[in-house]
Amino acid sequence: MTGFGFTPRTVMEDGVGRTGTIHTPHGEIQTPAFVVVGTKATVKAVLPESVAQVGAQAVLANAYHLYLQPGSDLVDEAGGLGRFMNWPGPTFTDSGGFQVMSLGAGFKKVISMDSSHAADDGAVAEGKERLAHVDDDGVTFKSHLNGDLHRFTPEVSMRVQHELGADIMFAFDELTTLMNTRAYQESSLERTRRWAERCLAEHRRLTEERADKPYQALFGVLQGAQYEDLRRKAARDLGSMEVDGQRFDGFGFGGALEKDQLGTICRWMATELPFDKPRHLLGISEPDDFFAAVAAGADTFDCVNPSRVARNSAIYTADGRYNLNTAANRRAFVPLEDGCDCYTCTHYTRAYLHHLFKAKEMLASTLATIHNERFTVRLVDTIRQAMDQGDFEALRTDFLGRFYARRAAPSGNAAAASGVETMKAPTGHHATDGK
Repeated sequence: MTGFGFTPRTVMEDGVGRTGTIHTPHGEIQTPAFVVVGTKATVKAVLPESVAQVGAQAVLANAYHLYLQPGSDLVDEAGGLGRFMNWPGPTFTDSGGFQVMSLGAGFKKVISMDSSHAADDGAVAEGKERLAHVDDDGVTFKSHLNGDLHRFTPEVSMRVQHELGADIMFAFDELTTLMNTRAYQESSLERTRRWAERCLAEHRRLTEERADKPYQALFGVLQGAQYEDLRRKAARDLGSMEVDGQRFDGFGFGGALEKDQLGTICRWMATELPFDKPRHLLGISEPDDFFAAVAAGADTFDCVNPSRVARNSAIYTADGRYNLNTAANRRAFVPLEDGCDCYTCTHYTRAYLHHLFKAKEMLASTLATIHNERFTVRLVDTIRQAMDQGDFEALRTDFLGRFYARRAAPSGNAAAASGVETMKAPTGHHATDGK
């Protein structure tokens, strides 16, 4: 008995999207579910107790960042990630693959979803230095903290993640951008496939070596950019992969995705994978992306965006997103969102948070983050309930119609007066870079 598994529940008519339950040694996750990101073993500005109060079922931390500071061996000595950060529920760790791309190409917060750029395998973001170099065995990189040289291989990633002790961890992969050439995407996909085999072998060895620890599930990560044949090949390869009797417990949908193709690309992969294993889409949190991904078979999601934009005074509501720093909120003695049940909305006003941000008080980030995380978790919970009740399409039409109604709102109208932003579709794939 591993203590890990997945039980599908309600399946949509096309047989792809579904609800279900992920079983872990530290509790169950009802899916679809949004996994709150606590990159460095903390959700920035928010207590773990508050993370639980917003309804989060699980937290995801970053193996790269925790490897550098405080060290995965220290987290292991403390009893694992959950005990170290005082989070009793299920935990995830990603492999550090995003940071490999980020350090290598310097794009940091956002991976371009636009494939119209000229292909350039050597592209580096303007003003950035290439801090990571990939070869067939692994990645050599400089620490962004002090410049020290480090080496990550599939085996190192597995050791680090086993020491961190999360319920769900991800195989080490190479993350490409949409600016990479087709030839590089092909060679990278093969490299990631070989790394996946090595991860399975090392995972099996470490599981046996650490038999006194709760079982940690390993998810294989599927790449392939916007190419259908590569995405399907990755899903078939990793979906059937077995090394010394060890198979992947689930799968991660990774890489750069063109936003308007997100659902299509997820569906390519989902239809090739075993139905009885969970699928995690890495790095999304916009409402339209949730609906598209859920319908295409994704079960769980993570993203730093709700907390990141909260620290910059951007607030999500059913009527779109607005900025608390606008003058319209200076005397707005109303909740951040009418009808919201979060701690912030039931105790504080827009005017108070406007003051906190203007005064650069730390409490501003805490209260805004609580609201945005609650909004995001609640939205995915509502999607799950609608799927179980057969109301998914009705919810998608109603919710997205209202949320994006103000995208093209002209200046000077009610939207502008209330401080609501004219919404635009995000242009990047947000990931756990810890910023």
